[in-house]
Amino acid sequence: MTALHRHQLARLTPAGWQRLLGGAWDAQARTSLAHWAEQGLPLVVTRQRDDDAIALGLCAPRRWGSRRIALSVARHEVLFFDEFPRLDQLLTQLPPDARTPARQLALALRACGVTARVYGSHGWQQLTGLPHVRDGSDIDLWIGVNGPEQADAVAAALDAFACPSRRLDGELVFDGDAAVAWREWRAWRDGRAFALLVKRLHGATLEEALA
Repeated sequence: MTALHRHQLARLTPAGWQRLLGGAWDAQARTSLAHWAEQGLPLVVTRQRDDDAIALGLCAPRRWGSRRIALSVARHEVLFFDEFPRLDQLLTQLPPDARTPARQLALALRACGVTARVYGSHGWQQLTGLPHVRDGSDIDLWIGVNGPEQADAVAAALDAFACPSRRLDGELVFDGDAAVAWREWRAWRDGRAFALLVKRLHGATLEEALA
């Protein structure tokens, strides 16, 4: 059984989509869901409840009001799980002034032994081909790390990113579940913060150390 993790994608079976489309949706939500079903687009794993269902989200583009639609499916309705695109897969989507810094960042992160996945508006635009990105949209990265030393190296590489048109945001994800904003991690490791906001699949807590 596949373990769930933050920023994971799920692609549904035709039967799963058919059941969801049978719900009591308003016109905007129904149109978004119908497009997602027709194109076989992914949904994203969101905060999980204490039951056997899987909580997912649909992030619609601007044409549907950047709507966020909360959904719930059974595990057998998931065809397979997937991941957001890597940073090096969407360099051409970025403004010209961001491409070289992003390419250099991707190489630096590879040297750290990690893979940067792009979620948020840039990630959704790459996946769907629909206009999610706005002027000045952040580049949102999630990066799985295996411990504090690797997290420090990754955060230093992120901090070295310099581009006037794009800001880096995102999370370091420890063991697939405990996620910390990379800037908060640097502040905490430098002694400029006494606690971390740690986000997990079932909620978020302030912690003085990662367990």
